[in-house]
Amino acid sequence: MSNSSGLEFRLLSSLVKVFPDEGLTARPWEKGSMLLNEVYSFQVAYRRRPDDGHLNGNLTYSANSLDEVRVKAVSELSPYMTLRKVETVQSDLPCYPDHDEYVLRTEPGPYPDLLLPVQDTLPLSDRWQSLWVTIDLRDKKAEPGHRAVKQEHVKAKPGCYPVEIAFFAPEGEKLGSPIFHMTVIDCLLPKQTLIVTEWFYADCLATYYKDEVFSEAHWRRIEQYIKTAVAHGINMILTPLFTIPLDTAVGGERPTVQLVDVKKHGNEYEFGFDKLKRWVDLCDANGVEYFEFSHLFTQWGAEHAPKIVAEENGELKKIFGWETDAAGPEYEGFLDRFLPALVSFIEENGLEKRSYFHVSDEPQEDHLKSYANASRIVYKHLSGFPVIDALSSYEFYRRGLVKRPIPASDHIEPFLENKVPKLWTYYCCGQYRKVSNRFFSMPSARHRILGMQLYKYGLAGFLHWGYNFWYTQYSTRPVDPFKETDAGKAFPSGDAFLVYPGEEGPLESIRLEVFYEALQDFRALRLLEELIGREKATAVLDAGLDSPITFSEYPRDDEWLLNKREEINLLISKACSY
Repeated sequence: MSNSSGLEFRLLSSLVKVFPDEGLTARPWEKGSMLLNEVYSFQVAYRRRPDDGHLNGNLTYSANSLDEVRVKAVSELSPYMTLRKVETVQSDLPCYPDHDEYVLRTEPGPYPDLLLPVQDTLPLSDRWQSLWVTIDLRDKKAEPGHRAVKQEHVKAKPGCYPVEIAFFAPEGEKLGSPIFHMTVIDCLLPKQTLIVTEWFYADCLATYYKDEVFSEAHWRRIEQYIKTAVAHGINMILTPLFTIPLDTAVGGERPTVQLVDVKKHGNEYEFGFDKLKRWVDLCDANGVEYFEFSHLFTQWGAEHAPKIVAEENGELKKIFGWETDAAGPEYEGFLDRFLPALVSFIEENGLEKRSYFHVSDEPQEDHLKSYANASRIVYKHLSGFPVIDALSSYEFYRRGLVKRPIPASDHIEPFLENKVPKLWTYYCCGQYRKVSNRFFSMPSARHRILGMQLYKYGLAGFLHWGYNFWYTQYSTRPVDPFKETDAGKAFPSGDAFLVYPGEEGPLESIRLEVFYEALQDFRALRLLEELIGREKATAVLDAGLDSPITFSEYPRDDEWLLNKREEINLLISKACSY
């Protein structure tokens, strides 16, 4: 789409990644539909037409005389719209050498990912750039967390709306206005039942912003990032009872972030929960539904205790850590005192149905003995609570060492075959062949397909380890996430974090927005199930395919996914109208 000003436009779906150094091959996406309490995003790719030479018509400006333009949304939906510029971010490790074929690029370089608010103007060049357009019809007071979505919270009326994205010269001359057509359907997405956690690192916030841990400035940052998480369907928050023993070099330490105060008197302990209560209250105020209490043993084996500091004889000192044998009597004795006190706190605050626990992250089969001992200690006090752990070996579940396993998406088949109840899944850097993931180098459709997969297999939750991990692997040093996106060339870019640290708070990525679209797909299918039954709703996903959708086999193109969601919306609309 071009015009007499010399500007060229292309309306695109949210699943297209626009690289400035290549031409656009994606087909235009010029219309869509959404439910009354949904978020919908599309893109406007724009550039100065390379062969533009002269001014045509009565316009004051030719595009080749401009370096920037202004932009404005013109629509009845504009009160609910935001415009953001898609910026590229450097990736030195886009993927591993043995990657599969379902990637966009494999070479280091700039990748589109960061979403920045549109200020006064947008830069203009003869290379394609992208404007990210979001229509958010949710009522912010009604939608988050466990609050019910009701008809009185609806902001827009059902109907068809033209959405004009108007481009202007700096002095006001209109240069072009591509129009997207949005249909708002008279139905509401149901509440999100899927439990979703993206691990939240309060220490990374303190380190990047140079705030003292649990200072007022730090608490403000924590709230900003929790708000953004909840707004994108993350309804469980990793809660650091003690400094989280994740991705830490053996013998190394992460900054101390400990919500429970400990005083040691000989062999006795006293616990203070004031900071934990503030954390819970802050999460409640922002729509968090579930608390995922940090791991009680170290990662990759459960052989040691997390770093725990305590006041002893008036001095704050570390009393447990890498030097602590998890199987020894001292740490077990500590947990024998701490866990009952924590359970009392949970009961006093009505958190019994919202609290989840971990033993140790990603144990392997050669850790069965140490994990079994750690599991014994935990279940001694927490048998009434769900204990969840990311792992890939079915043996841990078969032996009863973990009752709520979270297998990786490429190791989930034995758990599905044995009909493990309330099953979750996860992916991280290791799940890069065939299955869904979210690396910079991968198509956005590979990220979004997850919602339909989770629905089809009736999973109860999804876990990922990186909401805002802004350290290198093993937490040996901090990184600038605007410049170093691969945790020190350890994890492909896109694995370690979904948000960037802006001066005024979190800046989202296109991956975070697409992930929320996946969660909305899940909810739309749940609504369809309520209307026509689960068997028929599930059959809709596989209709027309040569083979059924699994976690490793699924359609590999944007248009299938976009059209499938439109088909689901049409079925919902028809069923709601009866």
